Parts: sequence; structure tokens; C-alpha cells
Amino acid sequence: MADGNTVRRIARLAGVGPDDRVVEIGAGLGSLTLALVETGAKVTAIETDAPLAAILRDVVADADPPVTVVEADARVLDWDRVLDPDESWTVVANLPYNIATPLLLDLLDQVPQIRRFLVMVQREAGERLVAGPGSKVYGVPSLKVAYWATGELVGRVPPDVFVPRPKVESVLVALERRAAPAVDADPDVLFDLIRTAFQQRRKMLRSALKGRATVAQLEAAGLRPEARAGEVDLAGWAALARSLSG
Repeated sequence: MADGNTVRRIARLAGVGPDDRVVEIGAGLGSLTLALVETGAKVTAIETDAPLAAILRDVVADADPPVTVVEADARVLDWDRVLDPDESWTVVANLPYNIATPLLLDLLDQVPQIRRFLVMVQREAGERLVAGPGSKVYGVPSLKVAYWATGELVGRVPPDVFVPRPKVESVLVALERRAAPAVDADPDVLFDLIRTAFQQRRKMLRSALKGRATVAQLEAAGLRPEARAGEVDLAGWAALARSLSG
């Protein structure tokens, strides 16, 4: 990213400041890293590419507060080793399209010390993360985000701030982890049901969940057997999961 105003905007939207602990994923050449340092935050920068990590160390060598550079792949990182579980962390990152959604969902599932996220992702991925029932892009990622966090799109980033200029639009997504999951249900049962139904999202629930839930069980959970997966909110899925678990 080449535009200084954009990186400062991202740092501002992240809402971090002195004594906050920030982890930047995919720090690259450090333009966003330096903007985060300007806020006074303590930054841990993750970069998987060895030559880039070496350049990054030089770029942030005189940073105040000091920046910790970790050369590692965020997809397989031992996060408890890098991020103190007793501290609260904020992720700020420009995430590539191919890893953005699975990485964010893994962090929500597995790294509770990360309390907030401000990430730049491809527009379609961002819209999917915060979509609600009835949206064409509402699906498993939307429900996983809703289970763990509140989320919203907080900005758009035009292609012309990048060098080279990409062919896709980007958005900024803010997530804030809930103190507890949004619904009370066995998460394994809950998301197994959700994944099963969305694999056949065009079918009615009575067909998509055939062999998993009867019409009577759907109705007992307050769901219409004729509804489709994309019409059911998280509370509805949780009601069905509880009825099947009980």
C-alpha cells in the first residue's frame, strides 16, 4: 500500500493508542506498522516472507514504542506463544483474499485474547462476514462472526491507493469480540447443522436437513420447514441445536 493517508486512516479506525497491544498480520514493508506506532500502540508485526521480514526489521529499527517482528505464517502460528493470553490484543491487517476468511474465523475460534479486529479485505469477503439473514452472501462465515462478535463495515478503500493497482475493491471490517457467545448452544452441534444446511442452501430446511431434523423438530424450534438456510438467524439455529442436543 502506497498511500499514507489510507494507512493513517486505518490506524485511526482501529481505535488504538498508548499501551494498547496490536498485532499486525502481513506487515510487509511496514507502512501500516509505522502508522500504528504513531498512535503509541505496542505493535507485534507478523510477516511470513523472509526477505520482507528482514526489510521490515530495518524499517522499524528505531520505532518508539519498539516493534516486535515475528517471521511466521499466521495460519499455523502458535498464538499463545506470541500473544500473551493474559493481555487484550487488537488485530489490524490487510489480509489477502485467499486467507482472509478462514484466518479470521480461526482467530475467533482459537485466540480469545484477540478482542478486536480492524481488517482490510476484498469487498465480497467483507460483506459476507457481516451479512444478515436474507442477504445473498449470508452464510457460515456470517454466522460464525455473529456467534463470537459484533461486526460492521466501517469504510471502503479504492483500488488507486495500491501499487500495483488491483482489479478488486476493498473494505474495512471492524469486529469486536463478545464477552460470551451470542447464543447458548453446543457449538459443535450448532455449526454442524449450519454447515449441513448451507451446503444445500437452495433447498427447504426439511430437505436440506433430512436425516438430521424432522419437520416436528424444526417446528418445535420455531423454524418453518419451508424456510431456507439463508432466512434463519443465529437464534433460530441455536434453538434447533438445543432441541437436538436435548
